[in-house]
Amino acid sequence: MSTATTPAPTSVSTAPGGDRNRLLRWWPAAVLVLLIVAPWSALPLPGLLDGPVGSPGSLQLLATCLLFGALATGYDLLLGRTGLLSFGHALYFAAGSYATNMFLLEAGLPFAAAAVLGVCSGAALALVLGSVSLRVTGIGFSMVTLAFAQAGSILVSRDPGGFTGGEEGRAAPAELLPSWLVGIDHTANLYWIALAYLVLTLAVVHRAVRSPTGRVWEGIKENERRVEVLGLKPYGFKLTAFVLAGALAAAGGLVHLLLTGGSTPRTTTSDFTLSLLVMVVLGGTGTRWGPMVGGILYTWADHRLGDLAGSGAVAGLPAVLRVPLSQPLFLLGVLFVAVVHLLPGGLARLPSRLRRTREENR
Repeated sequence: MSTATTPAPTSVSTAPGGDRNRLLRWWPAAVLVLLIVAPWSALPLPGLLDGPVGSPGSLQLLATCLLFGALATGYDLLLGRTGLLSFGHALYFAAGSYATNMFLLEAGLPFAAAAVLGVCSGAALALVLGSVSLRVTGIGFSMVTLAFAQAGSILVSRDPGGFTGGEEGRAAPAELLPSWLVGIDHTANLYWIALAYLVLTLAVVHRAVRSPTGRVWEGIKENERRVEVLGLKPYGFKLTAFVLAGALAAAGGLVHLLLTGGSTPRTTTSDFTLSLLVMVVLGGTGTRWGPMVGGILYTWADHRLGDLAGSGAVAGLPAVLRVPLSQPLFLLGVLFVAVVHLLPGGLARLPSRLRRTREENR
């Protein structure tokens, strides 16, 4: 006797959220397209930007936000991925800026050669200082990186040999830069360079984290002793993360040199690194998009809250309100404390918290 077998129905996803989830996977590409075409947009965003999106002032602010979003993403390779709290990351950012500037001014090299050598100088400095700093762990590592940062900041401010410009910094030689990078008419080109730097940093970090080395970094962050028991030497892996983060920071210093038209000693201070730390914590350490979002939001707030602090609306308030609100750092501090308390894990955890709340309320 033969038994008829009913063919299994073809599996078709009928979940209401299936199409939506597939669309959500493409949101980074959609955002990238919007960012690429932003210089051609005349869309006004009152409260967010002073003028239309495509105006030079708005593009300058957007480029700065993208730059620091990328820089925070690179710094998270140390803090969020490997568990290394460095207080000297700004040193490699400054090295990329100052070294490129010096190769242009002192050596008279073409811009492309000076840029490559500037980034390589930052990476080499990270290799030398990282090989020393990583001989100790925990708070000792943090203090050694802080000491190097302080030494670098003092060295720049003392202006040895007239190479750094001291407290005034050093302007980039406009005549030695490509003409398409100089002038307010070419702000869009600088914006696209900052965007390219962000995309490059995200790609490098994503690839590194998903590599076998990235999995070792995760193990070091969770339990370094267990990694040693497995027969691996954490020192080499930590140094790799340190040098890669330093090279990305040096590339950011090069972009900053182009955006601001010079090298500034502020980028050598430990306060600069603390700002990066706040950006990463604000967005969410160890996440793919969190540090970028934190860097962009913090930089935008730093600029816009400064305008608010000096506005007539704040000047007309009673002294008890006017004094704290006239300080941009106070406003940034309040924002940071609010996010840390209301959103543990940073802004990157917000979507999952909203989904969980929605499911609990069903």
